[in-house]
Amino acid sequence: MTTSYDVAVIGGGPAGTAMAGALKAQGKQVVIIESDLWGGTCPNRGCDPKKILLSAVEAKDAATTLHAKGLTGGPQVDWPALMAHKRGYTDGISDGTLNSLTQRGIATRHGEAYFQGDGQLTVDGTVIQARDVVIATGQRPVILPIKGHEYFKTSTDFLDLDVMPKRVTFVGGGYVGFELATIANAAGADVHLIHHNDRPLKEFDPQLVRDLMAELTTAGVTIDLNEDIQAIEKKADGLHLKAADGFERVSDLVICSAGRQPNADHLGLENVGVKFDRHGIAVNDHLQTANEHIYAIGDVSATPVPKLTPLAGYEARYLAGQLDRPGAPITYPAVPTQVYAAPKLAQVGMSAATAAADSDRYQVNDLDMTKWFSYYRFGANVARAKVIVDQTTGTVVGATVLSTIADEMINYLTLLIDQQVTLNKLQRTILAYPTPASDLQYLY
Repeated sequence: MTTSYDVAVIGGGPAGTAMAGALKAQGKQVVIIESDLWGGTCPNRGCDPKKILLSAVEAKDAATTLHAKGLTGGPQVDWPALMAHKRGYTDGISDGTLNSLTQRGIATRHGEAYFQGDGQLTVDGTVIQARDVVIATGQRPVILPIKGHEYFKTSTDFLDLDVMPKRVTFVGGGYVGFELATIANAAGADVHLIHHNDRPLKEFDPQLVRDLMAELTTAGVTIDLNEDIQAIEKKADGLHLKAADGFERVSDLVICSAGRQPNADHLGLENVGVKFDRHGIAVNDHLQTANEHIYAIGDVSATPVPKLTPLAGYEARYLAGQLDRPGAPITYPAVPTQVYAAPKLAQVGMSAATAAADSDRYQVNDLDMTKWFSYYRFGANVARAKVIVDQTTGTVVGATVLSTIADEMINYLTLLIDQQVTLNKLQRTILAYPTPASDLQYLY
C-alpha cells in the first residue's frame, strides 16, 4: 500500500510536532512518523522529568542553607514518592501528544522510517511518498565501546529508577553527568563522577566550573578527573570500573553520561545522498541537506548551536515558512544554556575568555554576589557572575552565572543581549524590588 503526502516529517518530538503543526495550518497534507514515544526525549525522558526530580533537590537545598538561620530540621528525598510524582506527568505525554496530532487532522504512523529513494519512505512495510521530507529524529545517549559496556545504563534508565541504589557512578562530565549526579546525591546515594580529562563542562567558564565542582564535592559528590575508564567487570560486590592507570571504583549502578549521538544511522540516508557524522546531519543555512527535498531540524541536525528544545521549535517555525518560498538564511538569537546542578551554572553569548582577547573593547565584570541581598536572604553558599559589556555600545554581550537562580538570571541577561539594552535604558525601567531582576543594573 502506498500513501502520498506533501510533506513527511520523521520524528514526533518537539521539532517534528512543531513542524507538522505549522505545515498543517498552511493547508498541507502532512504525515508524521515516530518509532518510539510521541513527544520525544524532552518531555518523556529528558529535561522535563529531570527537572521534576530536581524540584525535590531544590527544596532540600533551600531548607539546608537556611538551617539555623530560621529553620530547624530538614526534609529528606523520598525517591519512590518523587518518582511517582514524575510518572504522574510523563505517563500521559505520549498518548496526549498523539491525540493532539490526530485532533488537528495530522496523519500519524508509528514505526521505523527508511529511505528507499527520493521522495519514497517505508514505515514497517507501508510505502509513503512525499515531495519533501523533514528529518527531526533527535539524539540518543552514547554508550562508550569499552569492555563490559553492556553494564552501562543511560539517563533514560536513571530517570525511571524505582529504587535509588546505594552507589551510583557517572562516566562522563557533561551536562547529564553533573545534573544526574546532583539528583542522586540529594537522594542519598554515594555518588562518583568520573571524567577522562581535567576539563569537564568544557563549554563553560573554567573558573566557574571549578567553583561548581567544589560545591558538589562539599555536598558529597566524589569527582575523579583524568581517569579514562577502560572496562567494567561484574563481581559479587558490584560493578568494578577500571582505568589503565590502576584506578578502580566499585558501584551498584553505572550511568554512561558521555554525551549523545544523532539518530541518523538507521534511516537509509545513503540511498538519498544525505551525509551525516557524529555532529549530525549536514545542512546548509536553510536547514537543507545535500538532497534539495530533504531537510533536518532539531537535535539531529549539525547546526552550529546547542541542541536544546527551544531551538527545535525555532528551527521548525523557520523551515515551515521556507519550503514553498525560500528566503533569507536562518539566523539565531542569543541562546542561553544551563546545567541544572546545585548550584546551577548558566551562560549566554560571548565568553569571558573571548572578551579578554579584546580588552580594549570588552569589559569583563567578575562579580561575587554571594552577599547580595537576593542571595544572602536564603543563605546561599555561592553566587558568582561574569558579565561581558561591549564598551563601544554599552550593552551586555555575554554572561556566565553560577547560583541557585542562575537559570532565571540567564533569561534576563538573554533579553538584555537580544534587545541591546544599555544601562541607561534599563534604569528607565521600574522593576519590582527587591528581586533578582532589580539586581540587573549592578551587572553592567
